[in-house]
This record gives sequence, structure tokens and C-alpha cells, in this order.
Amino acid sequence: MGSEAPRASSFQMLLLLFLLLLRAERLRGAELTFELPDNAKQCFHEEVEQGVKFSLDYQVITGGHYDVDCYVEDPVGNIIYRETKKQYDSFTYRTEVKGVYQFCFSNEFSTFSHKTVYFDFQVGDEPPILPDMGNRVTALTQMESACVTIHEALKTVIDSQTHYRLREAQDRARAEDLNSRVSYWSVGETIALFVVSFSQVLLLKSFFTEKRPMNRAVHS
Repeated sequence: MGSEAPRASSFQMLLLLFLLLLRAERLRGAELTFELPDNAKQCFHEEVEQGVKFSLDYQVITGGHYDVDCYVEDPVGNIIYRETKKQYDSFTYRTEVKGVYQFCFSNEFSTFSHKTVYFDFQVGDEPPILPDMGNRVTALTQMESACVTIHEALKTVIDSQTHYRLREAQDRARAEDLNSRVSYWSVGETIALFVVSFSQVLLLKSFFTEKRPMNRAVHS
């Protein structure tokens, strides 16, 4: 009898966590990493209802000085956000009109540097972790408090994983670029070494080459 109570409590906690995960899926959004060529612009569109909050987080992973232009435009053509040559930034806005919102990334100021850009676009407010959590007048139970703690810890883990994944991609791109530069420099040094060595051999050979005068016999 004593072992059935912990089993029931564990089952209820797993069931509550499963329900929390289902509620978390209601938040709509997109996460994408794409390449942005030089002298190019890439735009994305999302239809958002009136009074709904959306957020945009972006970061340049590789290319040039790791900067990009970004702007967000509402359905009537007003620019509600604009930044130039930013490596990363975050923007949150609650819509005033319903329609298609457009956010664009521009690399038109660059003439030869391709960029790799990551962005995370989320639409909607995060639903409460527990039903009627905002209207409750009683304290949370121990199981509910544990679920809230686990939920916040998982959010922190997800954010940390995204951050370290972007840092790893950025560092790998820098290492590959440095490796290619070192390889080209080594090839150039090798060619220069052969040219200098060959020139020195020719120069030393000219010092020890005997020059014989041409004697002409004069016949009378």
C-alpha cells in the first residue's frame, strides 16, 4: 500500500508534464539558418492577427564583418524596425493591424562577402504553464511547483543549446577561414623559396663560369 502512493504521484507528475508540453506547442514560430549572398536581400512573410505579440531574434554566423541590415514592415508599409550592420539583435512588437508582416535581411552593402544568417521568429504569447495560473489565490502544490521549475529549466537549456550551437558554427567557420589562409600563405612561401633558391644557384654558377677570350689569327 505504501508503494502505490509514490507511483500515483509520479504518474500524475508525468501526466502534468505531458500536458504542459502539449500547451507549449501552441506558440507558433519559425527557426531558420540561410545563406545571404553579396549584393542580395532576402525577405520573409508571416500573417499575424491584431493585438498579437511577435519576436524576432537574429545573428550573423559567418561572412565579412558578421553584420547585416534588417528591417520589419507592417501590412500598411510602415517600417516598425530598422537596424544597419548589426551582428545580432532582438525585436519584440505587439501588432496594431491584422495582415502580412514582412522582415528582410539585406547584404546589399557588401560587394564580395557572403553571409550566413540565423533567425528565430515567434508569434503569440506563451500560454500559462498551469491552467488559471494567473487567477489563482492559493499557493501552488509541491508537484505544480516542481513542474514550473522543470519548465523554466528546460527553457534555459534550450536557449543555451541554441547559443552554443551558433557559437560553435561561428568558431568553426573562423577556423576554416584561418586554415585556408594559412594554406595559401604556405604555398606562396614555398613558391618564393624555390624561386629564390633557383636564382641563387644561377648567380653562384655565373661567378665560377670561366670566360675564354676569343683569339683571332691574322694571316698575312
